[in-house]
Amino acid sequence: MASMQANYDQFANPVDMVEHLATIHEWSFERSAPDELTLTVAGTWCDYHVSLTWREDLEALHLASAFDFRVTKPRLSEVHRVVAQINEQLWLGHFDLWQDDGMLLYRNGLLLAGAKTHEGQCEGLIKAALEACERYYQSFQFVLWAGKSAEEALAATMLETQGHA
Repeated sequence: MASMQANYDQFANPVDMVEHLATIHEWSFERSAPDELTLTVAGTWCDYHVSLTWREDLEALHLASAFDFRVTKPRLSEVHRVVAQINEQLWLGHFDLWQDDGMLLYRNGLLLAGAKTHEGQCEGLIKAALEACERYYQSFQFVLWAGKSAEEALAATMLETQGHA
């Protein structure tokens, strides 16, 4: 994601800035409240529904990206295992599984206390979320729908191609 060259001092909070970024990237979005924004971003495997919330009292921006599937009870234990193994590999953010409704999502927070501009941080937050979701989406699918173990799913999706064909 290329950094936008604009003056972001005009924005009241980082959610305003992210709305501007969404417009530039032509992502669809909905502004449900002054401090909340929901984006829909097309990925390789699915559309990601990214929610951002600004907490002025903490000076923190929270991001949650939900997947388009629900974890079934028979696969719950194995999905927990793959989530734990994936989270060990992540430098930023983490995946969560909300057990009551079987929802899988990526979450991250960005502390912006005292920062005057946020454009690079906001772009980085979104970029990290989308990269994590794209990288591990198939692992979750393999566990959930193909009945693979966490280890098998990660091994199948973490192959990196080297050289040229």
